[in-house]
Formats: sequence, structure tokens, C-alpha cells
Amino acid sequence: SVEELRSPEIISRVTTSYINLYTEPYFNSKRIGKLKKDSLLLVFDQVNALSIWSRNPRWYRLMDGYIHSAYTQRVEKAHLNRPLSSIPEGGQLGEITVPYVQSQRRDRRGRWKPLYRLYYESVHWITNMENGPDGELWYAIKDERLRVIHHVPAQCVRPIPKEELAPISPDIPAEEKRIGISLEQQRLRAFEMGNMVLDTEISSGITSRGKPSNGIPTDTPDGHFRIQVKMPSRHMGNGILTSNIYAYELPGVPWASFFHSAGIALHGTYWHDNFGHKMSHGCINMRNDDAKWIYRWSLPSASPKEWRISGSGTRIHII
Repeated sequence: SVEELRSPEIISRVTTSYINLYTEPYFNSKRIGKLKKDSLLLVFDQVNALSIWSRNPRWYRLMDGYIHSAYTQRVEKAHLNRPLSSIPEGGQLGEITVPYVQSQRRDRRGRWKPLYRLYYESVHWITNMENGPDGELWYAIKDERLRVIHHVPAQCVRPIPKEELAPISPDIPAEEKRIGISLEQQRLRAFEMGNMVLDTEISSGITSRGKPSNGIPTDTPDGHFRIQVKMPSRHMGNGILTSNIYAYELPGVPWASFFHSAGIALHGTYWHDNFGHKMSHGCINMRNDDAKWIYRWSLPSASPKEWRISGSGTRIHII
């Protein structure tokens, strides 16, 4: 049911406009090239070297030089999937399992047009399936923010079984779960009954320079909060229909747990690997596995069928 796409080496995807290729794993070594966004790179080794990224010393050795890991995404378990025989009523969560895939949308004349490029480990709601522009089976996925339908090859999406989303520690009393976040340390810690059960790096908001265009500061606020809304898939960014890969559009952001009225959340991140440094527009960026753990562990409890869950949930203290 699964076809491996690569050799045992790591594939790394460039996530920003471009990154530099260096002769050595240091920023002051010679630059020998630029690698554009969505370039797929075969990584032969990881090297830890001192750098200006004091909390991120990870460099990758390629065939002809070195890149820093900050603006890359590791693609370690890429595979193709056997399509579902049917879609459950209400939709089915699915995760992209290839480095990226181009979604297509039908226009009013029925012609297929490119829409968003969807990335590894982003999560989407599958609502139907039909033959796509290549005659193969494609899933229809619904953008929960814009309410538009677009399509991707079914073999590029892994349906997420409900067992994988079962609540963690459901018997622990609600007030005995809490989350602490240190903006100085760029760390999140989760506690049950006073015992730490998760300790991980995060990336919080970068302090605004001048007044933001939307009036919302981009640094993460401190204080006491509660998780209020959880969504397993959320389209973040400007909310524009576009096929421009450089637009600020982040469809399928996984495992979002919102705790602030300005739309600030804990969530998974597929557009950088620079945890331990401020990187966001206010949210708490987390590694996808950590964000999924928080999503399952925290309250309000989430059902695999629910697109949006509301309630006064787990306490968060940000200092």
C-alpha cells in the first residue's frame, strides 16, 4: 500500500525565496550558489557548527557544499498512499506525504487551473474523490477558511485514522493540565499534576517594526490564557486564491490550538526549521509532532470528525 519515494538519505526542501550554498558549514565561508524555494536537496550528513543561530547549529552537507537548516523542511518519510474506497460523511482528515503537490481547481468552464502548492505534513479535509486532470483518482479537499474546493492526487495524501487522534491522558482533571511558555528561552513545557510531560523548543512572534498594517502586533503577548478553539487544519495568511508560491498563503496549517482573540495559536509549522528563535507573526510555531501532541493532550477534547472545537480549555501561562 505504500511506495517509498527516496533512498535512506534525507530530502530537504527549501522553504523561503532562496538560501545560500556554502563551501563550509559557516556563514563566513565562501558562498558558491543560491538554491531557490522548493528546491529538493539530498542531504548526506548533518553537521553541528557554531553560528549566529546560537540555538540552531544544524547544517546539512549536500553533494557540493553546505546549507544551514533554518529555512528548510526535512522530508524523512515521503511515500505514496493507497486511495480510500469511500469518504466518510462529514469528511476525512488527510496529511500530505510527499515534499509538495500542486492542487488544481476547476474554473466555471470546467477547466483545471493550478491553485495552492500543498506541502509535506500539512493537513487538509478530504470531502470527495473523482478523476482528476490526469485521469487518475484525486481527492476533493475543502479549504475551511475560504470554503473553496480544490483537488490533489489521492496517492499524495495519507488519510489520518481516528485512532491516531485519540485524546492523551483524558483521565487527568482539567485543572491539573497546564502549559508554560518562556519567550526568553523559546521553550514550551506541559505539566500534568505538577509533573512535566513535554519540554520542547518553539518559535514565538518577532517584535513588530512600526505599526502593523492590520493593527495587530506581531510579537507574542505574555500573560495568562486558556485554549479556546482547536482546529486540526487551518488556512493562515492573507486568504487569497493564488498559485503564486511566494504569496503569504499557508493552507493546511496542522494542529492549531487558539488561545487569544487576535487569532494567536499553538500550531504545527512546515515553512521553517529554526525552533528556538523568534520566527512568527505572533503564534507559537511548533514542530508538527509536538503540536499534534498538544492538540490531542489539551482541552477542549477534539473529535476526529470536528472541523472546529470550542470551549474554555487548558491553561497557558506565557512569560
